[in-house]
Order: sequence, then C-alpha cells, then structure tokens
Amino acid sequence: MKNVDDLIANASELADRGLSKGEIADELNVSRETASWLVERAGADADARPDTADREEGATADIHVDWSAIGRDSTRLSHAGEAMADLLSKIDGDVDLTIGVEKAGVPIATMVARALDTDLGAYAPAKHQWEEGDIAEHGGGFSRNFAGIRDRECYVVDDIVTSGTTMAETINAIRERGGEPVGCCVLVDKQGRNEIEGVPLYSLINVVRVDRED
Repeated sequence: MKNVDDLIANASELADRGLSKGEIADELNVSRETASWLVERAGADADARPDTADREEGATADIHVDWSAIGRDSTRLSHAGEAMADLLSKIDGDVDLTIGVEKAGVPIATMVARALDTDLGAYAPAKHQWEEGDIAEHGGGFSRNFAGIRDRECYVVDDIVTSGTTMAETINAIRERGGEPVGCCVLVDKQGRNEIEGVPLYSLINVVRVDRED
C-alpha cells in the first residue's frame, strides 16, 4: 500500500468481509479512529471524497506501517523475533512465558518464545469487537489453546504500538490473572514511549513525527 487511497480500498474490502472496525485497525496497523475514518471514506462516492493529499482542518494524523515484507517470509520473521528476543533478554527475572497479542503479535511472539525458550500464550484484545463507542464495553481474553498465566512472570509481544491502549489492556489482563509482565516488545512504536503501565517497552523501530511550520 503506497497511499491513503490504497488504505481506503483495503478498508472497504475488509469491511465487506465482515471485519469490525477494531479488526480493520489491527489489519491495517492504524488507530481505531483512523480505521473508522477509512471505512467512512470507503463508503463515500469517490467524486465526493476530499482530496487525500490535502489535510482537513483539525484532522488528526496517523502513521501507517506496512511490515508485510517481514511477515510473509518465515526466515525474515524469525530474524526479527530473534532481535526482539535479544532486547528482552536484557531484563532480569525468571521469565518462562511470552504472551503474544492477537492477531499479528502471536506469530512474532512465537519466534521470540522460541529464541528465549519460553512457553507461549495468546491474548485477544477487546478492540477486535469494537465498532463505535466505548471499547470498555467489550472484553478481551486469553486463548485456552496456549499456555496459561498461573502467577508467572512474562514478556508481552505485539507488532505495533499505536496509542498504547491494547498493550495496556493486555498488561492489566495479565495482572488480573496473577501474572507479572516484566517487559514488552514490538516491531514499531509510533508513540516513542519507554514504558506502559509501569512495564518497560522496547521496540526495534521508533517512529517520531516531525510537524514543520513554514
């Protein structure tokens, strides 16, 4: 995907397949608000759409990240996972569990867990059920097909931090189960944060947006 029009087309396709706006946000690596905007633009007549090259007054910017060149190749994904595992390995602690955030975070977490020789867990965040309104109305959950928390220290792995809401939700869900997240790691951090909910955050890439005024 090279431009906003490509994102709008992809959002339209995903919406036609029945995905929620939260799932679309996850698939396109954008915020929930951006996903909603893309779906709304997809439903508008093409001639009636505002020129996407011109920023609308008061619009909130987002950054789309396409890491499919890594995700579609198991060798590249393995290398990325090993790099993330190396970042997490600097943390002191007796960690024997890695939690992947569904959907995209689980295959990455699998590679991290293999590199660090830990068990693997999976968490499905509430945003996958989100359409509009308060996301707190929905609840996420851990998959029974993977390892349980059982009062263990763990790492948390996802692909991208956009707002930090999903990572914070995952951390709190782990704590509610009696677990203790000791470190989080992502491929890309759009926020440039050092921690979320008191847990250190590591990333292979930090994205910093620079707004210039002429």
